[in-house]
Amino acid sequence: MKFHQLILAGFHEPKKLAAFRLLPIGRVIRFVFFFILLMTLISFFRFVFGDVALFEASPELEEYSKTIGGLLYPMAFIFQFVIATFYVFVRISIFAGIGMLIGKIRKKRVEYRFLWRTTAIAATVPLFLTIVLDFFPSAETISLALSSFIHICYIFVSLKYYPNAPK
Repeated sequence: MKFHQLILAGFHEPKKLAAFRLLPIGRVIRFVFFFILLMTLISFFRFVFGDVALFEASPELEEYSKTIGGLLYPMAFIFQFVIATFYVFVRISIFAGIGMLIGKIRKKRVEYRFLWRTTAIAATVPLFLTIVLDFFPSAETISLALSSFIHICYIFVSLKYYPNAPK
């Protein structure tokens, strides 16, 4: 399956979300790293063009940023990439755990490794929503709750197409 097909299916095809549990883990990881790179690039460009005020909080930090000069930008990119990687992988892992609970309640045959893959692809809409809402500081408080709710809904709907647990 091509990359753009994964993105489109992540938006509106819960039956395919359930089928994505059978994808090779390497393809799912590449899909996740696409969002990590996207989040990192957007965050980095906002930092470079001054949209996000990072060093105004402390004069010591502002002076330190002037001291390191040109090293500031590669370091910022690397730190943003590491933080985005941590955020996305922890988020997917937590929601896969929540999906395990939902699957057990719905009496579906769920394994964490398969549900993690489904959850990673189901994160398409919530991650796009997180990226968009990041541009609106007033929506910061509702952003996490809204994207989490949507993520759980996508997992819930895709679990409908998982096989039933043996009796």
